Amino acid sequence: MLENSTAFSGFAVDDLAAAQTFYGETLGLKVSEQNGLLTLHLAGDRDTIVYPKPDHVPATYTILNFPVDDIDAAVDELTARGVTFLRYDGFDQGENGVVRGRALGQGPDIAWFTDPAGNILSVLQG
Repeated sequence: MLENSTAFSGFAVDDLAAAQTFYGETLGLKVSEQNGLLTLHLAGDRDTIVYPKPDHVPATYTILNFPVDDIDAAVDELTARGVTFLRYDGFDQGENGVVRGRALGQGPDIAWFTDPAGNILSVLQG
C-alpha cells in the first residue's frame, strides 16, 4: 500500500530559530522555513522536517547520521565551527572524540554531537 509513497522523516526541537541557525550556518545544510516548519534539504533528495515542540525532550538515540569521506577532517571543521563532540563511558574516543570502530571491527568510525535542542547527531566514515 505505501511502497510508492515518498515518505520523509522528522524530529522535534524546542527552538526553531536556533535549529535553523545550527543546521543552516553551523552545519552548512540547505534549509527552508515555511508554515512554522523547518525543512533540511539533505543530499539525495532526503528532506527532513524539523518542527517546534514546547515540551520537547531530546532523543536518547542518534536521529541523523552524516556519512563523510574523511571523519577526522569533518570533526576538525565542525569543532572549528563551535560543535562539541560527545564522550561516552566505555568508548575509546581518542583526542578528537572519534570512536575507531573499523579498527576494532565493530562498525564505522563515528563521532557524536548534539543540536541546540539536545538531539544526538553523528558524523561517520562513509
